[in-house]
Amino acid sequence: MANFKLTFFSLNEFDSPDILGSGAKMNKEFLLKLDKARADAGIPFKINSGYRSQEHNLKVGGVFTSAHKKGLAVDISAKTSGERSTILKSLMKQGFNRFGIGHTFIHVDQDPEKDPNVIWTYKHK
Repeated sequence: MANFKLTFFSLNEFDSPDILGSGAKMNKEFLLKLDKARADAGIPFKINSGYRSQEHNLKVGGVFTSAHKKGLAVDISAKTSGERSTILKSLMKQGFNRFGIGHTFIHVDQDPEKDPNVIWTYKHK
């Protein structure tokens, strides 16, 4: 994608903590949709997790088939029900359809090898 430019994010926000610059491994179409969702939401999206190396994915307890390892997933901080609602609506408006809802975050991915139109929850400790 020659004209790849994000308005609201920099690629380093998506780095796996163990590999500097790995945010560049994120899927560009996924990031452009995420950028549009951020514009629609009108509130900042703090990225808790983007691309993950195999090692980091294991360290954080990610599933073996994690879309994070493919650059097709992010976890977005969402600390209140209002933030969750605003973020989810904007993501759905852009066509995202795979969500995991945590106590303080929303996982969104676009992995074509996984079932579409699903929402799951995470147990929190």
